[in-house]
Amino acid sequence: MTPAAVAERFEREYGCTTTEWLRWLPGAVRDCALTDLRADTGAQVQLPQGQLALSWSVLSPRKIALITLPRLQVLFVFTGTTAEERQLFLRYFDLYMQRGGG
Repeated sequence: MTPAAVAERFEREYGCTTTEWLRWLPGAVRDCALTDLRADTGAQVQLPQGQLALSWSVLSPRKIALITLPRLQVLFVFTGTTAEERQLFLRYFDLYMQRGGG
């Protein structure tokens, strides 16, 4: 991924509940302060340079045969950051948020 590939604003879908997301979030932001945490709607992350506003909403579950998977839509909005800073932050964030696989 090149630094220019990390936009200032984008959305992602995560296969988790709000409870799981809130449990993982402090570790995913590493040493950055989480502020203005609103459990059902969003949070602010104070980055070394700039901020990240996160907002989320619960989507209807995805059903595959007999399996039902929770879904969470998350909006990322970076302010006061460079593409390189966003890439560095997301590299760790994405690795931390990885679940399952195989």
